[in-house]
Amino acid sequence: MSLSPIPKVLSTMRAHGVEALLMGGQACVLYGAAEFSRDADFAILASPENLGRLTGALAELQAEVIAVPPFEVHYLERGHAIHFRCKHPEAQGMRVDVMAHLRGVDPFPQLWARRTTWDLSEGFQVDSLALPDLVASKKTQRDKDWPMIRRLIEVSYDEGFSAPTPEQVAFWLRELRTPELLEECVRRFPHEARDVAQLRGAVAAALTDDADRIRDELAEEESRERNLDRQYWTR
Repeated sequence: MSLSPIPKVLSTMRAHGVEALLMGGQACVLYGAAEFSRDADFAILASPENLGRLTGALAELQAEVIAVPPFEVHYLERGHAIHFRCKHPEAQGMRVDVMAHLRGVDPFPQLWARRTTWDLSEGFQVDSLALPDLVASKKTQRDKDWPMIRRLIEVSYDEGFSAPTPEQVAFWLRELRTPELLEECVRRFPHEARDVAQLRGAVAAALTDDADRIRDELAEEESRERNLDRQYWTR
């Protein structure tokens, strides 16, 4: 990230003490599921004090609103994203999007409590959504988000394969979208899988080695989430 304007944006948010959690493409990069993006997306706490700190950070970045809605708490509380473009020389052209509420994701205080904190090579830290929350935030109607969800969970499965925690196993069984890996995970953890199968059809199908049904269940999951996202944005 050192060859881009991203460090300036992240370090400025940190320096101003903004309670913000990196999400979107840049968070995917941190988790090892690379996604090129010149945007920095943040979930933020929409309290008066935190919005004041955010305003200071945006002023330093010389960031201006570039689209509707305007930067007002009313719109943040309704779940809208506010879009900014930076004019600071070290962050020239960088877009910053902030949201206070995400569909299908817990309220900010809970997200903050289980956040992931990264030590960056540039010498500062950045907070991001925890991986399960990042995955949940990407269950949208956008075509590009579903391959990224799959990739995020594949990376988690690969990295934790040799010594997984109970939390990781539960996460994989709930979220794996690669049929072959889901089948493998079910074979490795049959007891845990039987519990999850009561809630997830794809896991139930994997327990019976029904490859076609696994794919059908995964497609149904995606379709259901896409529809929920459409309904959310047309409410």
